[in-house]
Amino acid sequence: MLIHRWDEAVSEEQWRAFVHAQGFGHLVAAGKDRDYSVVVPTQFALTVGEGGEDVILMHLARPNPIWEALAENPHVVMSVAGDWAFIPASWKAIGEEDPAWGIPTTYYAAVQLLGTAEVTNEAEEKAVILRRQLGALPKDEGQVDPIEHGATLAAIRGLRITVHEVRAKFKYGGNVDVEHRLAVEARLLARDGPGDRAAVRHLRERLETEEV
Repeated sequence: MLIHRWDEAVSEEQWRAFVHAQGFGHLVAAGKDRDYSVVVPTQFALTVGEGGEDVILMHLARPNPIWEALAENPHVVMSVAGDWAFIPASWKAIGEEDPAWGIPTTYYAAVQLLGTAEVTNEAEEKAVILRRQLGALPKDEGQVDPIEHGATLAAIRGLRITVHEVRAKFKYGGNVDVEHRLAVEARLLARDGPGDRAAVRHLRERLETEEV
C-alpha cells in the first residue's frame, strides 16, 4: 500500500476505531510457490493478547482453501478498507480555478494488519474465539453459548493472528490546503450519498489532528 507523507499522521486511536467499526476484511495468505494468494472475505475481532500484543480472532469452515496456504506459510495480512467516497474533478476547484483542470480522486480509509497465524482445532479454544467475535456484534438474546453446539464446532477451525505490524492510510485530501478540503466537505454534505458522511467525519478528524 502506497503511503504518502501526508497520509502518515494516522493515530493509533483513529486506525483502531476504524478497524473495530468495520469488523470485516480480507484475509490474505500468500502460501508458498503459488500462482495466486488465497484471499478470504471474513468477519473478525481485534483484541489484545496476554502480553499486550494485538491479536485477531476469527473462525472459518474446515473446507476453506486458506488452511493449506497457512500450513505452507503462516504469515498473513488482514486488509480492511472502507468509508470511501468519490470526489469529482470539479469539486477540487475553488475561487477562480478552472474546474475542468481538477483531478478526480477517491477518499478512503485502509488498514493492513500484518501478522502470524496459529490454527486451533480445540473445542474450548474455538468457543472462546466465537464468544469474542459475538461480543463485538449486536446482542442476540436467544443465542446459546458456542460450546453448547458440541459436535457442530468440529465443522470449523479457529484462527489466532498475532499482529506484528500495522500499516494505515486515511486518504482524505491531506495533500491539499484546508480551504480546498473544506470546499470538498461542503460538496460531500450536499450530495449526502453512501459513504459521504463517513468521509466528512474522517476529513474533520484529520483537520483537527493537524490543528493540535
